[in-house]
Amino acid sequence: MPRPLIEIENLSFAYETQGGDAVQALSNVSATVNEGVYLAILGPNGSGKSTLAKCLNGLLLPNEGQVRVMGLDTRDRARLLRIRSLVAMAFQNPDNQFVATTVEEEVAFGPENLGISHPELEQRVRSALADTGLAHRAQDNPRLLSAGEKARLAVASLLAMQPRCLVLDESTAMLDPVSRVRMRELLTRLHRQGLTIVLITHYMDEAADAEQVLVLHQGRVALQGSPDEVFAREARLREIGLSGPPARLLSSGLARRGLPIQPVLTVDDLVATLLAPNEASHG
Repeated sequence: MPRPLIEIENLSFAYETQGGDAVQALSNVSATVNEGVYLAILGPNGSGKSTLAKCLNGLLLPNEGQVRVMGLDTRDRARLLRIRSLVAMAFQNPDNQFVATTVEEEVAFGPENLGISHPELEQRVRSALADTGLAHRAQDNPRLLSAGEKARLAVASLLAMQPRCLVLDESTAMLDPVSRVRMRELLTRLHRQGLTIVLITHYMDEAADAEQVLVLHQGRVALQGSPDEVFAREARLREIGLSGPPARLLSSGLARRGLPIQPVLTVDDLVATLLAPNEASHG
């Protein structure tokens, strides 16, 4: 039976403006992130996605409700270091996270500050660089990397900390299509190795990679379920201002026009579905 890693109960959060007014970002959000799951969080701009991400490891604390990481309440300041070692976070602009002058030193920075012994530290750095395809850039300055390499370096730095969960807040937003594909492949591979992934994204095809999808709208949970369940709610998604993955939109459109196919989420599945009748007719 899946074990909860992150439990969110009736979470509400408001930002205070300079004038002293409160701007409500999240209202009564409840969800569970089980160990080993791949969760995508979607929503239009201003829906509260990034705010929720920052609540998952205590960067922001609830005004109401509760967030627990393996049973530890994020409001307990004595537990924050442990919580952040369990749930590591990468942001949209990785440059803001870099502190070292070489890729290797950047990856070593986190575990070194945890007091990890030198032999283990070296092993962690090698493993993280190998996992993210950056071993050949170990001695380069992080500022000289491409945008895609910088995004993967941010992930490598977190992997070296050996967290139980990676939270990525729009980490692919500034990437070119090829770099975005490489990041998607990396996250899928890490998930298959047992790591819990929480991806905040506005790309529907990325959400289709996940096992679970949570959709926020105006700070509240609008939809949640498997990608098939969520993207089947086309009318509700349109109300929110979202659409499904391109393959889903195309396949469901073809089905409505009489083609005997089931809606699918990925281009590969769409190609396989469209070719199947032709292959059968030539058999």
